[in-house]
Amino acid sequence: MFYLESGQFATAYRQDRRLFRLRQQRIGLWLTLLAAYTVVPWLGNDYWFSAILIPFLVLSLAGLGLNLLTGYAGQLSLGSAAFMAVGAFTTYNLVLRLPGLPLLVGVAGGGLAAALIGVLVGLPSARIKGFYLLVSTLAAQFFVQWALTKFSWFSNDSASGVITAPPLVVAGQDFSSPLGRYLLTLSVALPLVWLARNLVRGELGRYWMAVRDMDTAAAVIGIPVFKAKLLAFAISSFILGVAGALWAFTYLGTVEPHGFDLNRSFQVLFIIIIGGMGSILGNFLGAAFIVLLPVALSVLSASYLAGWLPSGELENLQKIIFGALIIVFLIKEPDGLARLWRQFAARVRVWPLRY
Repeated sequence: MFYLESGQFATAYRQDRRLFRLRQQRIGLWLTLLAAYTVVPWLGNDYWFSAILIPFLVLSLAGLGLNLLTGYAGQLSLGSAAFMAVGAFTTYNLVLRLPGLPLLVGVAGGGLAAALIGVLVGLPSARIKGFYLLVSTLAAQFFVQWALTKFSWFSNDSASGVITAPPLVVAGQDFSSPLGRYLLTLSVALPLVWLARNLVRGELGRYWMAVRDMDTAAAVIGIPVFKAKLLAFAISSFILGVAGALWAFTYLGTVEPHGFDLNRSFQVLFIIIIGGMGSILGNFLGAAFIVLLPVALSVLSASYLAGWLPSGELENLQKIIFGALIIVFLIKEPDGLARLWRQFAARVRVWPLRY
């Protein structure tokens, strides 16, 4: 059978700790990476790179950052866009004010600045949780956006507050083309996904899940609850900061505070709800859904709803569908699309003996 794991035994602890224990999973991973770097650049066009693949990768990365905090550590947050904005503006200012600084170092610096802000925002988690912590992160969202708008230094004293992203040059290679921006985004996102996958399978990931399930019980058995929460905020914010830099540099091409408003935080939250909280794969499934649904609705509107649905109502229809799906997933499938994928994989394991 194609996906049967019978006969694949772990005979050493190192084998048991593999990210992908089955041979089929490892082969599938390498084939996916090979296709992402060879087949997709060969078959794709500028529209797919700029409008589909780049936002898909960046939103998947942003969803990963929030999922570590909310899905694994159980800390509610509505400040995702604020951390993305900190990462984007810090990267821009580092590259602008430190001539010769490599772009990837600037992106890492943006992530570190976002991690620092994340730790500050996470300090109240020592005393509050749940809805009150959610409101605290919401306040951070508004404060960061206000600060970036109020103080023109962050936008290099631009009169409009909108600034053009610097050239995307890495190791002497120009990645400003749609294909180059896609490859740059993919190359930055993959190591962070690998890092997150290792973290959630390690000791820190077990700490997070214990705190998420019951922080009092976690403290009783000796888990440093507050430290685990702060690390969750820091690592989550670092990934969100990198995602924000990529969103501004490789997707938008501009850096502006309004590109990281509250709607962006809700968008990232919808990704992990639809994709599945507490799942690495769910971030990619949720981001694919968020990115492809507007495209599908646009095609449907142009093909079948022309003359019936006004063009200005299409965005409202998207919001209605998103809201309805959030309710459906929370009630019927709280584990999101990731659970549906696991159910499909379980059926494939026994195919064709059982359907």
